[in-house]
Amino acid sequence: MRDRLRGATFEFCSAAVRAAWSHATRLAAIGPRSKAGRRFGRFGQNSVICFPADTIFNEHYIHIGEGTMIGAHVTLSAGMMPGQQCLTDPVVRIGDRCLIGKGSGIVGHLAIEIGNDVWTGHNVYITDQNHGYDDITRPISQQTMPEQPVVIGDGSWLGFGTVVLPGARIGRHVTVGANSVVVGELPDYCVAVGAPAVVIRRYVEGQGWVREP
Repeated sequence: MRDRLRGATFEFCSAAVRAAWSHATRLAAIGPRSKAGRRFGRFGQNSVICFPADTIFNEHYIHIGEGTMIGAHVTLSAGMMPGQQCLTDPVVRIGDRCLIGKGSGIVGHLAIEIGNDVWTGHNVYITDQNHGYDDITRPISQQTMPEQPVVIGDGSWLGFGTVVLPGARIGRHVTVGANSVVVGELPDYCVAVGAPAVVIRRYVEGQGWVREP
């Protein structure tokens, strides 16, 4: 009897905690009508940043389209630190109907353009700034940090753990395999994998999807 009572109490408490956490995550999510959402340069209708978000700052340089979901534990920033005045506006633009996976980071300094209907897996990292290392007499952290715009085309998919580095230009309807590193240009309608990512399949009119030689 005592064991059954203890078990029932445990189940009740577990259900209460889960219900409370579910309610809290809904209340704490960032939407277009929330105070946090109004800090963004644009926050489209029916879009959401799930709770908890790890790091968000300089939101007025960030534009989010309509119907976009950004997963929990995201890093979303413009510039190096809160309050920084950036050279471009917007710095980060995320299109309509996008899905950014849990634990991902989008860190812009100059220009990151993510098109419509772009989906990613978890833990994807996208940045337009790198670290210089040429001067061996100075720590890398104190050297120049060159910036190059990043573009990700409409309808593309970035697999789990993908890293997109400065200067990357990903075309439309591109699949990037898990744990790939994109450093250059990927054309429209292709599949790319690896570090650095290389094209392994391409759509050819009249032939369909063909393997690269």
